[in-house]
Amino acid sequence: MRFMRFGPSIIFLRTAHPEAVKKAIGEIFSVGEIPTEEAIRESSEFETLLFVTDEWIKKTLPPRTGFLIKHGAAHVISTVINRNLPVERVHVESTLIFLRVPEKVDEALRFIAEKYGGEVMSLRDALDEGEASDTVIGITKKRLSGPIGPEEIEGAVLIRRGFLQVYRELSTDAPLLLFKLLPEWNELTIKVYDTEKRYEENIARLMMVIEDLDLGFVVGEGWDWDYPRPLMRVPVYKLKLLSWEKPERVKFLLKGIEYHSYKRLCDIDVFVEGKKIPWTSLGKYDSKFELAKAAREELEKHLSGDVLKKLGEIEEKLVRESKD
Repeated sequence: MRFMRFGPSIIFLRTAHPEAVKKAIGEIFSVGEIPTEEAIRESSEFETLLFVTDEWIKKTLPPRTGFLIKHGAAHVISTVINRNLPVERVHVESTLIFLRVPEKVDEALRFIAEKYGGEVMSLRDALDEGEASDTVIGITKKRLSGPIGPEEIEGAVLIRRGFLQVYRELSTDAPLLLFKLLPEWNELTIKVYDTEKRYEENIARLMMVIEDLDLGFVVGEGWDWDYPRPLMRVPVYKLKLLSWEKPERVKFLLKGIEYHSYKRLCDIDVFVEGKKIPWTSLGKYDSKFELAKAAREELEKHLSGDVLKKLGEIEEKLVRESKD
């Protein structure tokens, strides 16, 4: 589970020739100008949001459109300088760090402001008031493995300190903050069994879903034995997961990778305090097939495109090599 990551770098180019600079940026980086909110929403860690404005503008509020460049800020700035673009000034925004919390956003904002001597404000105000040497921490409830739109940042803290020092301290303090906000975590045991012993592929699929959906922290894993019937012992792969998600939610989502259409690829059981969660407790479904279909549809709404593609490739291989 990722509870902290960097946001995009934000750069303003001030110029007396904005249209010429915009045209050059588009040609150099093979990008087009897009609405600012779309650029923010589609940006990822260490990418660059670039805005071109008239030279007399001093505020660092983004204009309506900008460029999303899939390179880091150092590469972008060096390219602008080396190409001798007619830019009078370059303004680099404060370093942006996203922190994910499960709940109690206001309490998290107060904790960070007090801990690091910062000031709570909106993300827009924090970026406008902050300088290049400052750090802005944005709080969100959304998982950090995907893009985050500006509307999904529920508050921010402007800290008048460099990001290296803040990031190092936050890396240590963030887990403590999470346990303070949510002291009752769920400890789940997940067991995987495959009659055809294709554990490498099935464990890979399981981990892809857990990581891409940020379902929790894997705190232990290894081999174990299960006893489906008296005197019958079968090998299972077991992992322990610390999660703030409801156990039934985790069980439901994992049902989405048990089957490929009507072909069972593996068995996945979820236990809480030693008790297995029955599939019948997940809703009014007439069969496991109906449940698996609903779970798969839910997965496909939330998993990233890359993970869905990898899952599909592995599952097609498992079906082809199946003995049934």
